[in-house]
Amino acid sequence: MNLLHANDRAGHYPDSWYAATRVALEAFPKASGEIRADVCVVGAGYTGLSAALHLAQKGLSVVVLEAHRVGFGASGRNGGQVGSGQRQDQDWLENVAGKANARKLWDLAQDAKALVRDLAAGMEGVDYRPGIAHGCWKQSEVDHAKAYAEKLARDYDYHEVEPLDRAGIRALVGSEAFRGGDIDRGAGHIHALNFVIGLAKRAAALGVRIYEESEVTRLIYGEKPVAEAAQARVICDHMVLAVNGYVGPLEPKIAARVMPINNFVIATEPLGAKAKEVLAEPIAVHDTKFVVNYWRLSHDDRLIFGGAESYGYRFPDVAKVVRKPLLEIYPQLAETKIDYAWGGTLAITVNRMPCFARPAKNVFSASGYSGHGVALATLAGKLMAGAIADQASTGFDLIADLPHRRFPGGQALRWPLLVTAMTWFSLRDRLGL
Repeated sequence: MNLLHANDRAGHYPDSWYAATRVALEAFPKASGEIRADVCVVGAGYTGLSAALHLAQKGLSVVVLEAHRVGFGASGRNGGQVGSGQRQDQDWLENVAGKANARKLWDLAQDAKALVRDLAAGMEGVDYRPGIAHGCWKQSEVDHAKAYAEKLARDYDYHEVEPLDRAGIRALVGSEAFRGGDIDRGAGHIHALNFVIGLAKRAAALGVRIYEESEVTRLIYGEKPVAEAAQARVICDHMVLAVNGYVGPLEPKIAARVMPINNFVIATEPLGAKAKEVLAEPIAVHDTKFVVNYWRLSHDDRLIFGGAESYGYRFPDVAKVVRKPLLEIYPQLAETKIDYAWGGTLAITVNRMPCFARPAKNVFSASGYSGHGVALATLAGKLMAGAIADQASTGFDLIADLPHRRFPGGQALRWPLLVTAMTWFSLRDRLGL
């Protein structure tokens, strides 16, 4: 099942600021013939390449099969934010998993951020920068942000979050839109595509065989799992499924719990002196809308701004739909030119926590990061590598054991039901409820 969008071309990265500023990466070959490996990884994004890299470091032979190009999907198109914690906050996790496991999940998320920082430190063009601010639209959200920062300091010994009042957030993000918020100095942001390219280069240097334009069309489970592509057949001892929003019919048990949605990003022309008026520091920002807006400055002083969502595999006029929330926050940029506009497919789950699973014997899967995947997807790959090579699956199982419901409606109704629900929450955003 080919999940290319109408504006994507096989063998090419979609047009974006990331693609225009990526470091050089020679194309990997297509897979052909019968191939044997200790581990076959399906998907060459953060999850898959992190798994491949960490498996190779442990001495296993690894094959990676990618339907398009390394980092073609969400890993090469996202907002680049390396956020703290899990997608759900610690209050939610304490209620669902208990305080002891909530602490372990917090510690895993801290490990995820550290892993990205450590890997990025030696990579060309990744440009890791610290700091993520959180802009609150309503006073109740400001109050919650302050209470949550106090909770993290008190219960989790995390002192990196500073609450901000209206003047504080205004001074930092240059917008009158927000009532207050906070700044997390322990989080950060990166060049999304260069990070995944860096993972590919490191994995290949350790002997990982990466194949591009090698879409897996069939999985055969058993003692020796098999991944079949058009011209190749990979036989392995263990398999890692790292396809996120592109799972399609490849693995129905995962597809029932992971829903693909599209998100959209623009990059303005270089702002020059205006850059400091938009962001006083080179941090990233996101807000409290249900359909989250997120933004940061690039190394060449463009505003990279993401927002709006759609469903299915067609994109709208991206510049038009993203310009609207941009101007709601920064009306002073009304005359600013948009140089790049692109979209990408990510995946969400019902509870917004990652879906870690073992769909068959010797098969591991991680997906559904729900917009919080830069750090957690990178960690997921490392956790699956540990489970395979060392039988050290504690971290993987901790997330896998969280309850995950199927999306209601089955294949015929799941998308219409999701669209109805998302439209309602988007309406609440617009009405300020």
